[in-house]
Amino acid sequence: MQKLGLNELRERYLSFFESKGHLRLPSFPLVPQNDASLLLINSGMAPLKPYFTGKEEPPRKKVTTCQKCIRTPDIENVGKTARHGTFFEMLGNFSFGDYFKNEAIPWAWEFITKDLQIPEERLWISIYEDDDEAFEIWNKSVGIPAEKIVRMGKKDNFWEIGTGPCGPCSEIYFDRGEDKGCGSPDCKVGCDCDRYIEFWNLVFTQFNRDDEGNYTRLANPNIDTGMGLERLACIMQDVNNLFEVDTVRNVLSNVCSIAGVEYGNNSKTDVSIRVITDHIRSTTMMVSDGVIPSNEGRGYVLRRLLRRAARHGKLLGIEGQFLYNLAMVVINESKEAYPELLEKADYIQKVIKIEEEKFQHTIDQGLAILNGYISELKSSGGKVLSGDKAFKLHDTYGFPFDLTREIVEENGFSVDEDEFKAEMQKQKDTARIAHGNKDGAGWDESIYSQLDKAIKTEFIGYDNFECESTILFIIKDGQLVDNVQECDDAVIILDKTAFYGESGGQAGDIGYLQAKNALFKVNDCKKTADGKFLHIGKVEKGLIEKGSTIAAKVDVSSRMSTARNHTVTHLLQKALRNVLGSHINQAGSLVEPTRLRFDFSHFTPVTEDELKQIENEVNQKILENLSVSAREMSLDEAKKSGATALFGEKYGNTVRVVKIGDYSMELCGGTHLSTTSQASLIKIVSESGVAAGVRRIEALTGLGAIQYYSEKERLLGDVAAALKASPQDCLKKVEILTNEIKAGQKEIEQLRSKLVAGSIDDILSKAAIVKGVKVITAKYEGLDMDGLRNTSDMLKNKIGSGVVVIASNFEDKVNFVVTATKDTLEKGIHCGNIIKETAKIAGGGGGGRPDMAQAGGKDVTKIKDALDHSIKVIESQIKS
Repeated sequence: MQKLGLNELRERYLSFFESKGHLRLPSFPLVPQNDASLLLINSGMAPLKPYFTGKEEPPRKKVTTCQKCIRTPDIENVGKTARHGTFFEMLGNFSFGDYFKNEAIPWAWEFITKDLQIPEERLWISIYEDDDEAFEIWNKSVGIPAEKIVRMGKKDNFWEIGTGPCGPCSEIYFDRGEDKGCGSPDCKVGCDCDRYIEFWNLVFTQFNRDDEGNYTRLANPNIDTGMGLERLACIMQDVNNLFEVDTVRNVLSNVCSIAGVEYGNNSKTDVSIRVITDHIRSTTMMVSDGVIPSNEGRGYVLRRLLRRAARHGKLLGIEGQFLYNLAMVVINESKEAYPELLEKADYIQKVIKIEEEKFQHTIDQGLAILNGYISELKSSGGKVLSGDKAFKLHDTYGFPFDLTREIVEENGFSVDEDEFKAEMQKQKDTARIAHGNKDGAGWDESIYSQLDKAIKTEFIGYDNFECESTILFIIKDGQLVDNVQECDDAVIILDKTAFYGESGGQAGDIGYLQAKNALFKVNDCKKTADGKFLHIGKVEKGLIEKGSTIAAKVDVSSRMSTARNHTVTHLLQKALRNVLGSHINQAGSLVEPTRLRFDFSHFTPVTEDELKQIENEVNQKILENLSVSAREMSLDEAKKSGATALFGEKYGNTVRVVKIGDYSMELCGGTHLSTTSQASLIKIVSESGVAAGVRRIEALTGLGAIQYYSEKERLLGDVAAALKASPQDCLKKVEILTNEIKAGQKEIEQLRSKLVAGSIDDILSKAAIVKGVKVITAKYEGLDMDGLRNTSDMLKNKIGSGVVVIASNFEDKVNFVVTATKDTLEKGIHCGNIIKETAKIAGGGGGGRPDMAQAGGKDVTKIKDALDHSIKVIESQIKS
């Protein structure tokens, strides 16, 4: 058995199944596309679910992939054992109604015994207990002795998720030898010990399970296999766990180098080394696939993994940020299989570095709060930190529980872990209720999925605005009907159409379906996954009947406005990449007749200068009157030509490529202009953040942009009239008025200061003596906090020795300042405590130092009461 590296094993597997007529597909992104039942892709078949259900047509009936996967249910165990990990790669070969057991089983055996040369005597097979068909193939066709084929029950060897396609499994095991076993004479395949390792699962999807639990045979059964690449590498490299596999070990070695520790010498440091090694692999892949750290969903998973890794870096004594550099090791180990890692290397490092910096702040903030909790325990004589406080640190401040426990124990206390777990469970239950149980979401059906999938609408709208069509289906109130009449809302499906169905971010066309004595207004057009166009609208006149001929007429003005916005969206994306960097990826878009909206991955706000550069570049390309062309080609040809693909989108064998001069080339199914000059111009009207690491630009083109400038021109005219100046002199006039206002305000402040200074002697003469300490209280009108502080300083300097408590009614709110001379502090005076009690009377609060403090209040009618109360507070502070 040859010792093969992980990267070579991946290539061997994919090449083997290519030789068997399979189409090699790249790994789908970890972010599921159009599947609400999953947070992250967790198996090889997960992104292929629409192909298995028939909702989408696969690019070929035989496919092979190596799929990146993330699983986090056992995240707390990662690091504690050498078996648990969050990131893995799943090899798979799939048949969508093509071959079945007679091919899948012999091919699996051929690959592992002929290509990989794994000794046959070390291999075992398990099958579903009732699957005699699989037994016969393994035993008679392949030649496996009956005693090496183990029958297992439904729990182990039958795959199903709720209702829908399901079927028996056959698993292949590798015998690692007696020395890896548990020593029991009953040790066999299925034992929980480490001797028999299952590494390839062949799923035979041959049944459909209905709501009542009945199983019916599928007319076209499918094959879904899954083999963990890291697990296979463990076998081929004769190592004990995934952390010893070559590519993973290289990451682990770099962790050790950074931390200055050796792996295998200390169980405690080994845990931290494994956590960092696993988590940096996961996070690098997740960021590459568009996941951004956040406080919910998959973003929270990413944040949790990054922070857990950073925390274990601290435990190893690593100072400062280090994960972003470690990410480059992961990138270099996997760049051949996943070239997008290298393309996005700068972006991946930036995202991870920013999150590391945020966590540094979190650690510091959390420590300050935790130290406060520990001080409370010490002063109260308590022994246990409550679980709700530990949970608050974890949930609100992102402070890891294990760090809380460690620090608390170092100080001689403990944490109520049961209460903490109860709070965690409460949060999980709440999240589960909010998310809903969506395990079966992938198999949902509707009236449209019940229609013959072979029937499609022919779209001829790229070159036509109207066509003659036949009505195939009419749907009213969710039911198929033969006709609809005046005032009925309905959905009409045609055999061919010029209407664009909403997809790829482009809104659907509007227009009319017209017959001799009937008219149907189309308010929207959508497209089903199997290629039927849904004309949604209302009958305005006459009777519309199934099977009749009708003229489908698109609203040309609306279509052209949409085309302007769509073509300019392509120009915008290219300009963004040119100005901001190659890390820019589309994160969503909306193209309507009235506007365009473009979401993209970028971590910081786009500056005014950058926006102007982007806008100018797009306008320049519009003025250059670049030709816009579209042609169909193979996906491979499109990729080789350098066409930009929509991130995460699934494409078939044939794709449409839209080319704008030599400037932009993208895979796109939308409608476009003939030349860029038809767009007229672009005006970016807003730039904002819509999520962590995602920015949004909204813009106008054509008449929308012209109307925008007309409105601005009208507004400028109104402002000029109000200022009694010409438009070109408005700015100058505003500057003059602003300077006059500032001068007036300065003069007012000077007069107010003179008035205040003039009243000081009178205020000093009214000072009270409290237990031998001179106390001044006074109320002022219209003084802001700065003015009040200046006044308090003047009074303190004049008083020589004593306490000053003054307040001001400013903009319907109360300002308080308390100050005291140093000698009074020795008598017990504390300004921070005085102001805290004083401000309460006026509905406010504040604090400060012993010699100076300030506060605010809400109730201006309580100023006198508050000042009077301050005398009592001062009296209580002065030592007798």
